[in-house]
Parts: sequence; C-alpha cells; structure tokens
Amino acid sequence: METRNGTRSSSQPQLRINVPSSARERAASVDPYGFERSDDFDYESYEELMSEYLAVLTRRSIKWSKLLQGKRRVDRNLKVKRFVRKGVPNEHRPLVWMESSGAREKMERNPGYYHSLLDQQHDPKLLESIRTDLHRTFPDNVHFRRSANPCLQSALYNVLVAYGHHNKAVGYCQGMNFIAGYLIIISKDEETSFWLMEALLGRILPDYYGPAMLGLKADQEVLGELVRLKVPAVWQLMQDHGVMWSLVVSRWFICLFIDVLPVETVLRVWDCLFYEGSKILFRVALTLIRHHQDLILQAQNLPDVCEGFKRITRGAFVHDCHAFMQAIFLDPGSLSKSTMSKLRESCRARIVAGES
Repeated sequence: METRNGTRSSSQPQLRINVPSSARERAASVDPYGFERSDDFDYESYEELMSEYLAVLTRRSIKWSKLLQGKRRVDRNLKVKRFVRKGVPNEHRPLVWMESSGAREKMERNPGYYHSLLDQQHDPKLLESIRTDLHRTFPDNVHFRRSANPCLQSALYNVLVAYGHHNKAVGYCQGMNFIAGYLIIISKDEETSFWLMEALLGRILPDYYGPAMLGLKADQEVLGELVRLKVPAVWQLMQDHGVMWSLVVSRWFICLFIDVLPVETVLRVWDCLFYEGSKILFRVALTLIRHHQDLILQAQNLPDVCEGFKRITRGAFVHDCHAFMQAIFLDPGSLSKSTMSKLRESCRARIVAGES
C-alpha cells in the first residue's frame, strides 16, 4: 500500500491510531484536540465558560453511560434525539456517529472493503491532488505536523485515497481534507473515519462535492430562501448590494463549519448532523444570521457585508456551545421536511436551468 512517504507492503495491517496525551497537549497553548490557541486567546473567559460547561459534560457523560450500558447499538427515538441535541461525550462520539448515520451497518456489510481500496492500484492524479493539500490541513494542529508521533497526515492520506477510489465520481476536492481530519481526530481510527466520511458525503450531503457541486450550490440558495422568509431585512440587504449567498456562506457548507466556529461547537453541530441530517446546517446558519442581524444590517457596501458575515461566527455566542445549540432549535422556528424538500427541488431546478 502506498503512503505519503513512499511504498509499503499491502500486507501490512492498518493500525488503530492512538494519539498520546503529550506534555504539549496538556499545555495551555494547545486545546484538547491538538489545535494551537491564538496569541489573543481569552483564557480568563474560556476558564469561566469551561468551569460551567465541564459540569454539563460530566452530567451528560453519566447519562450517556447509563443509556448505552455497554451496548454497541444506538436506538433512534425521541429520548436519544434529545440526548444527542444536548451533546455526545467524546468517548461515545465514534459509536454514536457510526450508529446514527448508518455507517456501522454499512461497514459490517462490507468487511475488509476499506483495506481493499488501499491495496488497489492508485490513480496518480488522485494521489497528487491529495498530497498537495496534506500540508495545508490544520497547520495549527500539533498532530498533523510531520514532527508528530504519530503524524496524522498518514492516516489522512489513507482515508482520502480510499474514499477517492470508493467514489470515483467525486475523487478528491478541497474541503474533504478538513472533514476527514476532524473525523480522524475524534475516532482515532482510519476505517471508522472512512465509513463516517462515506455516510456524510454519500448519503447525508449528496452532491456537495465533485465537479458540479449541485447539492452544495442548491443548499446555499435554499438558505437564501429561508432568510427571505425568516430574516427578510437581511435578505433585502443582500439584494440591494448584489451579494450572492455563495460569497458569504460557501465555506460554512463546504467545511461543515470547520475553521468557522470553535471546535467544540462544530462537534456539537456534527452530533446532530449525523443523527438528524443536513437540516441542522440550516439551523446553524439561520441562528447566526438572526442573532446578529443588527450587525449585518450596518453594512454599507459589499465588503461590509462580507466582513459582517465573518464577524458573526466569532465571540461569546458561538463559544458557549451549550447555549448556542439550544438556540439553533429555538431561534429559526419550524423547518418542516416538506418545506425543505420543496425549496431544494426548486433551487436545484433553477441552478440546472441556469447552467444548461
């Protein structure tokens, strides 16, 4: 099997990734996931917030342990849905994500499939495009540096190569490296990360990646329609200044809020994304826009609008992930399945007609 650093025997087993708790990780300058904190990081506010949130995490961990009771299956019912919305503890995330997304079932139906993908003859163009982005993936994370032991770039490379061969219509495109990287950080296992990625890109977010990106383009337009209905003043501002939604929210959707929102908040969003599906992305986006509409409406021109949309993803509102997640299920109001389906259908049709 070829790795980033050369060629190795295909018979060599894939090892489960064990990220050690190094002294540097424990240092205040690095968060629990390995990301370096910025020079202007507000430690005082963070410690105050975490002193409250750690109590929440402890309660949730106890409740999840009682719910699962050593089981390897996760039911789909209102109680579990409520538990997921309140946050999945890190130690249970791989299991809950795999079960709720259907990834576990698909992996069990295809034993050895991930390894067989790595043993294939690889497309040189695919490998080159993946290699190009490896060093750009989380340069601020100590686990993705070549000096790290283990260096998660190798696992990232394998997962992306395997997915590129699994889904040849998509292959590899920018944004997928960040998603795979987060999955590896949380699951600490290549094969688990691959199947979670397959669930995300293949079923939860179809047509988001690849040459046409029709699903991605449509959902950005769907957000615009939802803003027109729920935050009309912001929609009118966008119209007045001729700002396309793709200009201000494409990164939100492509990277599923990675490097947009704080890590812990992203993971809480992903808990719901795996369990409830893509509608959660619209809830997050609408909440950000509704909560900060006064700030957005101060814009006098297109650059002001773009800067406003950057600013609304920062600050105490998004750092307090527990309160933020409560808000996303209250602020946007109802997003019925029928409404979302109709909007997606009409937006896709409009995009196809415009490109034909």
